[in-house]
Amino acid sequence: MAEKHGPGMERVVVIGNSGGGKSTLARRVAERYSLPYHEIDTILWEPGWRLADEATYKAEHARLIAEERWVLDGLGTRDSIPERLARATDIILIDMPVWMHYRLAAERHIAWITGHREHVPAGMTEPPPLDGLFKNIWDVDRSWMPEIRSLIEAEELRQKRIFRLTSVDDLGRFIDHG
Repeated sequence: MAEKHGPGMERVVVIGNSGGGKSTLARRVAERYSLPYHEIDTILWEPGWRLADEATYKAEHARLIAEERWVLDGLGTRDSIPERLARATDIILIDMPVWMHYRLAAERHIAWITGHREHVPAGMTEPPPLDGLFKNIWDVDRSWMPEIRSLIEAEELRQKRIFRLTSVDDLGRFIDHG
């Protein structure tokens, strides 16, 4: 049974590298607090893992963050992250070591190709190419994550609630107990 949403838990960003459990966690948070759930990948990707038109993505992103209540899950485009974080009331950062993202992404990939994955990113029928996914995980870890951490530190100074999950155990506890 979903709990009533509490004060300040109105717009939740769940962000972090690929394979880290963002979607599972975001769905659980949305259910727990009776918030609409939106996966950023659904506006970022078109069938065949082709990037959506930039103008379409920006318009959809602006529409989503303008809503009063939501859980938004995913990275999206790099330039859309600051405005999403600024609009959030709560931010959940999944910030595990890069090797853990590789491991979890590989497990997710295996589950997908063997038909054991319940929720697939962006409703895609095929998993992303594994080499491209692994390269993306590396690039995000090295290039995007330092900037994301800085942006989140700035939001923390604005009195946002920030939850930093740095291990699979942290993730599991948050999924189970919020």
